[in-house]
Amino acid sequence: MVFSQGHHPIPSDTIHLNKGESSIIPLPIIGANPTVGVLFGVALSANAMLGDPKTTRMSTSVSTINYSTNNQLLMFIKTNVYTPDDKWILLGDWRYFDSSQPTFGLGTGPQSAKLVSEGYEYEDGMFTEPITTSQMLEFNYIKFSEIFLKRIKEYFYAGLGYHLDYHYNIKDNLLKLDTTNNTSPHITSHYSYSIYNGYDAETYSLSGISLNFVYDSRDNAANPYKGRYSLISYRMNPTFLGSTQNSTSLWLEYRDYFGVSKKRARDLIAVWLWTDLQVTGTRPYMDLGAIGWDQFGKSGRAYTQGRFRGTNIIYSEVEYRAHLWGTKKSPELIGAVVFANATTASNRDGNIDLFKYVNYAYGVGLRIMLQKEARINVTIDYAWGQYGAQGIFINANEVF
Repeated sequence: MVFSQGHHPIPSDTIHLNKGESSIIPLPIIGANPTVGVLFGVALSANAMLGDPKTTRMSTSVSTINYSTNNQLLMFIKTNVYTPDDKWILLGDWRYFDSSQPTFGLGTGPQSAKLVSEGYEYEDGMFTEPITTSQMLEFNYIKFSEIFLKRIKEYFYAGLGYHLDYHYNIKDNLLKLDTTNNTSPHITSHYSYSIYNGYDAETYSLSGISLNFVYDSRDNAANPYKGRYSLISYRMNPTFLGSTQNSTSLWLEYRDYFGVSKKRARDLIAVWLWTDLQVTGTRPYMDLGAIGWDQFGKSGRAYTQGRFRGTNIIYSEVEYRAHLWGTKKSPELIGAVVFANATTASNRDGNIDLFKYVNYAYGVGLRIMLQKEARINVTIDYAWGQYGAQGIFINANEVF
């Protein structure tokens, strides 16, 4: 997508609707990753042109309902609305999950570095049983997020947002508090963090407003060939808006794209960096920064969603994208990528600071161009990480 101000016209080959026109396309879904297993469902892709196509980008939304082989029900609606002449951008993210996922404690590094892996003394002379495996959580999750951005100058936008994250019916499968018959309890990472920081371990909410600043000069948001993107989002979560506790956090994100061929714009190196920092207070365990919980859930290929989570987290990724093969009708039909990512996360209560451990992954992938005008790709990646992590990841559009 190209930002425009009249003297930056949108290329005509990306325009499919006239002013006031809209379209709705149903699409079958099949996907796979280590967290959900195999995913089946249906999506509705809706597009509308609210202003003059020469100065206004197309508004889009995607609505899905999915069911996975891991018995997860996942529903979401994500919207990108552009008012006439791109004066305002409205970004929406609504979700409902009846889901489950393993958690591995806070901070990067091996399980042996995590508090619960060795057990600890919870009363004088009494110790918890060590947990050296993943810790499965079942939960329901409701998310409502809307950000309103006003154009300040050319590629710069600023605005406010409201965000609600509500986790309930949390079931901690490995938690065992019964100490009868002289047995030791199993205290999980989620339970110990929640109790230590004053949270109910079965339900909590994070509700607040955000200040947002965006720069976006990408030529296409779904599959950029050039440009850059940056986001600063400062979120305030007061109890009077419904948060279980007061807290503030800061999200910083940067993406850039560097061409390596004068003949093919598709041959490029892409870079992605983001960090989620706790500024004040504490957030609920499942609302701390974690890989796979970015807006589109695509970070951390090789690992399960939430494999690395922390009080603070920094994520980086680099990817080389190249053309492989095409036809006269679709010259960019097949592409390939190689990529690597690295994550570091802290545990404020467990003596794990940022950069004490850095966990990495790498992989290769194929790209199949379904719609050349809009550059819509199907992505098929295989990634390898540490601690035996590996998996196949199937998605639509580029990862970043």
